[in-house]
Amino acid sequence: MKFLEYTPLDRLNDFLSELNLGERTIKGSLEAYSCKHTGTDKRLSLSLENEILDYLGKSSDTDSSSPVEFLLSRSSRKTLIYLVLTLCHMYPDYDFSAVKAHQFFTEESWDTFKQIFDTYMLEASKEWIETYGGSTLLETVYKALDEVVKLSECEIYSYNADSDADPFLEKGAIWSFSFFFYNRKQKRVVSFSFCCLSNLVADGFHADNLCYEEDGEIFDNMDI
Repeated sequence: MKFLEYTPLDRLNDFLSELNLGERTIKGSLEAYSCKHTGTDKRLSLSLENEILDYLGKSSDTDSSSPVEFLLSRSSRKTLIYLVLTLCHMYPDYDFSAVKAHQFFTEESWDTFKQIFDTYMLEASKEWIETYGGSTLLETVYKALDEVVKLSECEIYSYNADSDADPFLEKGAIWSFSFFFYNRKQKRVVSFSFCCLSNLVADGFHADNLCYEEDGEIFDNMDI
C-alpha cells in the first residue's frame, strides 16, 4: 500500500485537522492509498490470508449471513485484506486481526454516508460555508473523493469496532465514524474518519495531568 498525495484532500484535511466549536472539537482525516503491495505488505497480506484460511478450516458455520460465507469468496477476502492493510498503514502501532476486523466492516451506500455526514457534521458544514463560501462541505468531499477514486465505481464500507478494536476512538470522543471508499478497478482506497471530541473532557484530562506533575515535583523535593 502506498500513500497517495492529492491536493483536494489536503484542503479538506487542513480544515478538519482540529475544528474548535467551543465545547466540542471536530477532527477529520482523508487518506488515499494505492493497493499495490510493498515488501512488508506482501508478508502481511500472506499472514492475513493464512489467518482467514485457518479460521475457515476450523469453522463449520454455513449460515449465509455468517462471516464464513463472505470469506469463502476469494474476491471478498482480497477486499478485506486491502481494507485491513489500509488500517495497518494508518495505525502502524496497532495489531489488526483480519477475522476480527471483518466483524466490524459493513458495506454501505452513498446515501447512508450522506445521511450520517449531514447529521453529525452539520456544525462543521456551517463553518465551512462561513470560511470558504460556494460549495457545501459535503459537495467538496464528494468532488474530492470522485477525483481520487471515482465514486460511481466505488464500494463503500464503514468500520464500527468495539472500544478494544477501535483505534479511531480518542479520549473524550462523543462520536466517531470511519468510512472506506474502495475502487476495485483502480486498486485504490480512500479512508475518511471523522469524530467529535469534548473539550471539557480534554481540558479535565490536561488539568489532571498538570496536578499529577505538580504533585510529583513536590514529592521529588521531599526526603523520604
